[in-house]
Amino acid sequence: MKIARLTYEGIESNLDVELNILGTKGTIEFVTFAQEGGSIEKLIKDLQPYEAIITDYVPLTKEILSKLDNCKVISVAATGFTSVDVVAAKEKGIVVCAIGEYCTQEVADHAMTLMLALQRRLLKFNKVIQEDKKWDWSVAPDIERVEGQTIGILGFGKIGQAVGKRAKAFGLNVIAYDPYLPSIIAEKQGVKLMELDDVLGESDIISVHMAVDNSNKGFLDYDKFKKMKKQPFLVNVSRGAAIEEPDLVRTLDEGLIKGAGIDVLITEDPVLEGHPLVGRENVILTPHIAFYSKTSMYFSSKITIENLINVLEGNLDKTNKIVN
Repeated sequence: MKIARLTYEGIESNLDVELNILGTKGTIEFVTFAQEGGSIEKLIKDLQPYEAIITDYVPLTKEILSKLDNCKVISVAATGFTSVDVVAAKEKGIVVCAIGEYCTQEVADHAMTLMLALQRRLLKFNKVIQEDKKWDWSVAPDIERVEGQTIGILGFGKIGQAVGKRAKAFGLNVIAYDPYLPSIIAEKQGVKLMELDDVLGESDIISVHMAVDNSNKGFLDYDKFKKMKKQPFLVNVSRGAAIEEPDLVRTLDEGLIKGAGIDVLITEDPVLEGHPLVGRENVILTPHIAFYSKTSMYFSSKITIENLINVLEGNLDKTNKIVN
């Protein structure tokens, strides 16, 4: 097995887990692509010798895939696979795999961490102590008790349900919006599925856990923010594209929400200097690390390489997730 580990230039990746599982069955070599000004022609040439590709965020478009004559499988080292044109891959006879689940616990924990930090005004208190050297509880007099508030979860899949479980332990009332989920699944967890406008209007916290594709990019826009009657806190540990970013900035400026905890922006490599979400006392930004723990990264690597091996060995029934 001749495998390419495709990544952006300057981003390192440890392959110890993959190599250990692969053993003597094959080799893995790095192929890099420049985020700015990368040559598509060079990338196609670089990938041409490989029968398998491991990737995450580097786009594999129809133009690229149509010219990969040796590739049999692309294993995406993530749960999302929008970086790969799965239809074009299928037309070329390339199987695309992704990870069904590997970091549910971490992402749910991170969502709750952001929510609690916003509720308890930790940014404000930390700034006053660290920068102003003041020991003053009164700098944030508007803190409300968390217990008894309502959290509205947008997207009640595995991660949304894990957030709901944690939220209920804090005494929060949990409601959710998910047009694709049978209501019986939510009801078994004591969660009520509601229409979107009702969730937006009744929630003290909005937590976003939606899958994002071309049909719902920019799902939370200014019109939807205006429907948030209780000026909620917003948490997004899903996809940056779920929120219309300029509209979020406008919403914060106008005070339509109390604050935001954001792990994902519209780009994976944002320019932070002068960014309109940076430097606000009511906005917590983390660099897309909700998924991360040593445990989750082990399972990410393990599932990714096992998917690839199973496809090449003809064991498609053993793959974790085939998406095309």
